[in-house]
Amino acid sequence: MVKYIIVSVFLVLGLSGFCQVPSYLNNYKKEYKKDPRAANLHWFQDAQFGMFIHYGLYSQLGKGEWVQLLDTIPLDNYVKLKDKFKASGFDADFIVKLAKKAGMKYITITSKHHEGFCLFKTKETDYNSVDAPAHRDLIGELADACEKEGLGLFLYYSYAADWHHPYFYSREAGWNNARPAYQTKPKEYLYKKPEDFRKYVDYVHAQLKELLTQYPTIAGIWFDPIMGFYANPDVFPIDETYTLIRKLSPHALISFKQGANGDEDFMAPERNGNATVGEKYPVAKVAYEKNKNKPKEVCNTMQPHIPGFHGGATWGYNKAIDGHHLKAEDVKKLLEDAQANHYNLLLNIGPLPDGSVHPEDIETLSNLKK
Repeated sequence: MVKYIIVSVFLVLGLSGFCQVPSYLNNYKKEYKKDPRAANLHWFQDAQFGMFIHYGLYSQLGKGEWVQLLDTIPLDNYVKLKDKFKASGFDADFIVKLAKKAGMKYITITSKHHEGFCLFKTKETDYNSVDAPAHRDLIGELADACEKEGLGLFLYYSYAADWHHPYFYSREAGWNNARPAYQTKPKEYLYKKPEDFRKYVDYVHAQLKELLTQYPTIAGIWFDPIMGFYANPDVFPIDETYTLIRKLSPHALISFKQGANGDEDFMAPERNGNATVGEKYPVAKVAYEKNKNKPKEVCNTMQPHIPGFHGGATWGYNKAIDGHHLKAEDVKKLLEDAQANHYNLLLNIGPLPDGSVHPEDIETLSNLKK
């Protein structure tokens, strides 16, 4: 009986923010005891440089993470990629040590991208890496490796797009990228009215609880894509979502690009520190004004952006860009620009289909500090 009481007390204290200080915050322990979130934000501003990782089923096709939508791949065909997902080359220890060698202080990885496939252990769906042939919790492995090496870990989570979940809203509800433009709606897509979306929200909240309790030392949640929110904001209980995160993990930071309601901890524009989107939406203007003076993180890619491609088409592995990844000097220029403009650089790699780091990226990141 005593054993169970001790375990119960530990769980309660852990979920109340009194768990062991994450290793990446070892130099901020005094601040952490006073205000975990403030300490975490101080660390984040000092960190300056992080690694972004886009990895999922789409990696097997080598055409970027938007391939399901851009190529209008039938849902029943796309989901079969799960049966081939082995991630045999995904080595969390190697990735973390590579990031650390490059001078990166944290990693942000796609726990669930727009395709809906999850890289973590979840009871909410079997569309995940544990139930795939890989039989691995990739997020758990990376969380352990980061804790061991003293790096922070942010979990990217596609809140405002999910092309797999039956109750995400339809294209007709206000945003063309909400679903691929299938001529015949898949039988799996069950959304009919705004009230149906709550079933998706409940799914998201259940998964956030899993992420924040299974990996309690993570640095924060990195939401995306903001346009999916701006196009249909009334169906997202954003305040409720943020309150859930604050309650479960008082130290965790929240990001949602330039902002959904202004309660985010930092802004995270793509490629350009001054980039903004959704100017035609009033909610976007309000959020931007509330967040414009907050810390900023700009994400960019080792695979250079190619004009004519969809804006997100070069974040996941794109075979067409082999041989053209950024070199060390290119990355140094990005870092110099970030430092000059006082924002963090979050530099993305798109692992190969098997989960291994692209050889060009290994070479660049290994030589970055020389």
